[in-house]
Amino acid sequence: MIERSIATGTHGRYLVVPPASAGPAPIVMGFHGYAEGAEAQLDRLRTIPGAEGWLLVSVQGLNRFYQRRTNEVVAGWMTRQDRELAIADNLAYVAGVMDAVGREWPGAPRIVLAGFSQGVAMMFRAAAAAAKPVDGVVAVGGDVPPELERAALARVRAALVCRGMRDEWYTSATFDNDVRRLRDAGTDVRPLLFEAGHEWSDDVVRAMSLFLHELP
Repeated sequence: MIERSIATGTHGRYLVVPPASAGPAPIVMGFHGYAEGAEAQLDRLRTIPGAEGWLLVSVQGLNRFYQRRTNEVVAGWMTRQDRELAIADNLAYVAGVMDAVGREWPGAPRIVLAGFSQGVAMMFRAAAAAAKPVDGVVAVGGDVPPELERAALARVRAALVCRGMRDEWYTSATFDNDVRRLRDAGTDVRPLLFEAGHEWSDDVVRAMSLFLHELP
């Protein structure tokens, strides 16, 4: 058997909630977890105090499938099959979303990326590859990709890194290593440990609100 790969065009999906007031607004772009849709991350972003002053964007992974129990359409970011090609496809896709949002809502004074679970790794990759450095990232329950070197992580100016203390997926050791790697790269890191499991908790919401408010 001979295996080959071929590039093909496809369409992605993202959701936008414009700010309450007219004029340029800062952007928060969300990346959902495994077996979720863009709606799930958008709902999380909308709970943040002060979110009405931001342009909220939620990007849905290209790998769509049906949730077996509910028949709901959900998505993931990649599998281990053709992983490097999937990363390249996703980076081009997210860059396209950033460009499209920038054209439709120009003049954003800052942009922050926010990921949950599997979406965290994609978020860090997108931040490291963005045409211009993002102003901050919020990572909840997911790790910094191992392939991102110090120079790539240095493009992340500020990071809120969150772990539930009962989270069996995102371990304490991985969390500590992520914080160390980001600090070694010169990122302004705010670690958050909160009393919960693998979830986006009220503690995360409060910490993210403060993080957004204090960005320069």
